[in-house]
Amino acid sequence: MRARAVVAAVFASGCILFAGWESGAWHDAALHPAAAATPTPTVAIRSASPTPTKSIPAPVEATPTPSPTPTATVTAAPTVAPKPVPAPPVAAPPPPAPPVAVAGTFQGSLAQTPYGTVRVAVTIAGGRITDVQALKLTDAGSTSVQISQYAAPILRSEVLASQSARVAGVSGATYTSVGYLSSLQAVLTSAHFG
Repeated sequence: MRARAVVAAVFASGCILFAGWESGAWHDAALHPAAAATPTPTVAIRSASPTPTKSIPAPVEATPTPSPTPTATVTAAPTVAPKPVPAPPVAAPPPPAPPVAVAGTFQGSLAQTPYGTVRVAVTIAGGRITDVQALKLTDAGSTSVQISQYAAPILRSEVLASQSARVAGVSGATYTSVGYLSSLQAVLTSAHFG
């Protein structure tokens, strides 16, 4: 008898639950039509009695279906790249100061030619060549001596006018001119002139 009462109580409770679920499902279906289309799962309840099993729907938790929310479309304004700002001009470092020419009288090195050696002395004062003296000129024969004596004053005046060893040689005195200017350039380089 006691078992029958328990089975009856379980059956009655199941019926009450079923009726409540059905009522809730209908209420849910009225509020959310999309959820009503979903099949309701069932739960089988077995009883200890030989009565046939009945299927009752399992509780379905209603999840609210969000209503479509209008979405605002934001259109970005075209961005304008900032114009590059030019870098300020960088001043180049000043060139190193040239070495100061030494003042005084300096002897050049001996310059070899096919007709003998040539050596000059240069006087520098106030940053200028003030004098050039021929200390030794070509002397291999009387013709060589004559050519050297003719060319030396011309070369001297050209050097004083140009203030450098970059002058044209004297025509007819090529070897004397080359030796004279070579000795002169050696002096100007060692004196840091030009």
